[in-house]
Amino acid sequence: MNTTQWVPANQADLDKKVEERVLGQLIEAVLYEQIAIPLSGVPASGFEGELTLQGKAADGETVTYRFLAKRKMTFDRIRLARDTIKRKKGNEDWAAAQLSPFVLEVLGQIQPDKERLGMLLEELQSTFVKDVQAQAYRASAPQSVPQSGDQRSYDELESLLDGHPYHPCYKSRIGFSLEENARYGPEFHQDLQPVWLAVAKTHSQLSLLDGEDYRDMIQHELGIETYSHFGTILLDKGLPAAGYLFMPVHPWQWEHMITSAFQQQLADSTIVKLGSGEDVYRAQQSIRSWANQLNKEKAYLKMALNITNTSTRRMLAKHTILNAPLVSRWLLSLTEKDETAKKLDLVFLAEFAGITYEYEKLPADLQPQAYGNLGVVWRQSVHRFLKDGEAAIPLSSVTYVDGQQPFIEPWVQQYGLQAWTRQLLGAAITPLIHMLYAHGLAMESHAQNIVLIHKDGLPVRLALKDFHDGLRFSKAELPQPEYCPDLHLEPAAHRAINRHSYMQTDDLDAVKDFLHSAFFFVCLGDIGIFLNERYGLEESEYWQMVADVIQQYQQEHPEHEVNFGKYDLFSDTIRIEQLARRRLWKDMEVDPKHVPNPLAQYRFSQGGQL
Repeated sequence: MNTTQWVPANQADLDKKVEERVLGQLIEAVLYEQIAIPLSGVPASGFEGELTLQGKAADGETVTYRFLAKRKMTFDRIRLARDTIKRKKGNEDWAAAQLSPFVLEVLGQIQPDKERLGMLLEELQSTFVKDVQAQAYRASAPQSVPQSGDQRSYDELESLLDGHPYHPCYKSRIGFSLEENARYGPEFHQDLQPVWLAVAKTHSQLSLLDGEDYRDMIQHELGIETYSHFGTILLDKGLPAAGYLFMPVHPWQWEHMITSAFQQQLADSTIVKLGSGEDVYRAQQSIRSWANQLNKEKAYLKMALNITNTSTRRMLAKHTILNAPLVSRWLLSLTEKDETAKKLDLVFLAEFAGITYEYEKLPADLQPQAYGNLGVVWRQSVHRFLKDGEAAIPLSSVTYVDGQQPFIEPWVQQYGLQAWTRQLLGAAITPLIHMLYAHGLAMESHAQNIVLIHKDGLPVRLALKDFHDGLRFSKAELPQPEYCPDLHLEPAAHRAINRHSYMQTDDLDAVKDFLHSAFFFVCLGDIGIFLNERYGLEESEYWQMVADVIQQYQQEHPEHEVNFGKYDLFSDTIRIEQLARRRLWKDMEVDPKHVPNPLAQYRFSQGGQL
């Protein structure tokens, strides 16, 4: 089947469904971040009813958009009834709203910078077309999609998930054509092989987890025959194999970036193309991370990919690659003698090796083009850590709906909604707050970075991943600062375009909110809203369950009491990144937003905080 072709029979239905999602998520974010204010003003907590926004058409005539919306208890999030979004121009009749006119007519009145408006519109339109393509493929090949409750592998489930539920540019993939999206997008279940390169050690840098040996590692990942074959290729060219590091690159990256940005290095054999290995991979939901299909226990590959998805260029900065094994070693060192972590059976999927090009060896005028484009991180596979009777799913799967039935439906029916939810929250929250309270480390644990390990659908423990830039801490407040490695700092150029991308800070609220915004706001917030809308679980009951987990931990671990106040998870507000506002204004012009914390009202319940 040609996966770039759409299904004519339901094309209009697919277009409508996807456009409603993209436009709905855009309006939700625009309202939540108060980019546009409804005619009736900012809706109060608990609001439920009709809202209207006004704009101007190209001819100057007033246009009105209306829709039904609710303001949820969950961080005062705003949810739209997507099929109610209508547009009216002047005295015309109400009609279904469309994405591009809304951006131009409403947001165009707020941000007149046509370049920034055009960038946002490109990302939204690209999200629309690529999601339609994915949904058409899914509709045409239902036999390739696991049904709810099937015992499919973690790697298969990774390909099912439908992107960020809040960010409106959840599938933009700017840089991929439709043909490339069908080849490299995880939804299309394609077997893939990286392009292997040899990079001179004089122009690259290797970072390894303590105890790892590069040669042993690369022989294991490639296999002895492929490793020997690659060495022979170098020897045939008169090049010493011992002077090179072998690294995989994404085929798209090879074709679109490496061949041009590193043309001179390829010509003088600083970089040598080796070809393909034997192993076959499939893309995970992050797109640039691949899972080995022939040997599930071999490492995941995380490769630089110069496309833009969810408004971020998916490069791999040099300092993050070099930090990856250092941070992994730190986490393992902290927890290997930690009795609570042992009891929780927490798994860190260690990033045990990384290779980056030494961009400083390039001419100064070529460094910006090449920066972050040639690097890889090897990460341990979750399959290495599963015990008898255990299976793993991405935590995002909890809110996945297969057709009309939620993925978790059989488990909810088997264990009961409240009991299953309490088990989920206990398994998910406790390890993360333990790392914060006991070790002073906040982890950027949104659902994509959390692996839920279960037994027959009952959540039991977590595996965590993506540490190279997903940690925040204050070194002055670390209980065991002697374990903290000397990390490679962000270069000035990186900080200039990624102001909120940093690991170390003296702002303890920034540490706490790093966990709160990723895990509680995005991950637990989405789950709570899903359980409310799908199963009728009251949000107040859900957040009481969340508070119960935190308070139970605090009652059982009074030795960390001083940190319960330093990192106050029951604060009145938390700070979140404004993902939509950052698309309309420069990063330096957008600060985090304070939003109400649903946990605040539970501070003193059942004995409250210690």
